[in-house]
Amino acid sequence: MALKKAKFLDDLKDKTEEQLGAELVSAKKELFNLRFQNATNQLNNTARIAEVRRNIARINTVITKKRMGLTV
Repeated sequence: MALKKAKFLDDLKDKTEEQLGAELVSAKKELFNLRFQNATNQLNNTARIAEVRRNIARINTVITKKRMGLTV
């Protein structure tokens, strides 16, 4: 799992702010769909909701660091 997270972070660091914004929108849509599936008892893997929420936080962190000019 740690290797998967590190690869995801490396991929995020290589993207531009516009690409990160698109990634963020996509992740938020996925989270909405997962929540909807969960509410209608159609979701099998409920841990996926937490994973997507963490990915959204990671994307926001990378965006903030890029805007502040910090090394990502």
